Amino acid sequence: MITRKSLHYFSGLTLAFFVGTHLLNHFTSLWGADTHIAVMDTLRPIYRNLFVESLVLMAVAIQIVTGLSMFFAGRKVITGRWGKLQYWSGAYLAIFLLIHLGAVLAGRFLLALDTNFYFGVAGLNTFPFNLFFIPYYGLAILGFFGHVAAIHAKKMKASLLGLTPSAQSIAILIVGLAFTVLVFYGLTNGFVGVAIPEEYKVLVGG
Repeated sequence: MITRKSLHYFSGLTLAFFVGTHLLNHFTSLWGADTHIAVMDTLRPIYRNLFVESLVLMAVAIQIVTGLSMFFAGRKVITGRWGKLQYWSGAYLAIFLLIHLGAVLAGRFLLALDTNFYFGVAGLNTFPFNLFFIPYYGLAILGFFGHVAAIHAKKMKASLLGLTPSAQSIAILIVGLAFTVLVFYGLTNGFVGVAIPEEYKVLVGG
């Protein structure tokens, strides 16, 4: 029998693979915008085709609907720090995915922009828009690692390398925090700022 929980789980696995690949692509920004775009151009034939893109969009829709419904159904009985982290990080990710996906589709089909490195970093490197985009993106990355850490703490039963499941999850959070800082370093050109091409300034009122 297909349940809401199983739909959420399997769509989550599908989405986690795509999000993980997407985050690794962002990590390559440490080597500059050209490297980030080159890696994206290599990956796009894999995920930007009718079949895979439809699968990802369906997974996103299922995650948002099932995730929010479980959140509202279970928010009064959330117990433990990992349970709270799983619920609140999941709620934020659902909202983020809805906004982010809408923005990307609008950029592609309404503004006719290539939603590449510069599309993603325009607001992040422009004041005062970065006052919104820094926490917006930062909490999304941390939320992803937090959600994974919370699920790991609940599912994992054995110690690993001398670490209890809870300690393993804390390690995941530490890795997530370090990863977030490094990605922001790359996406902001070492916190100095990225020069935004003219065609992308429409995103920040230019």
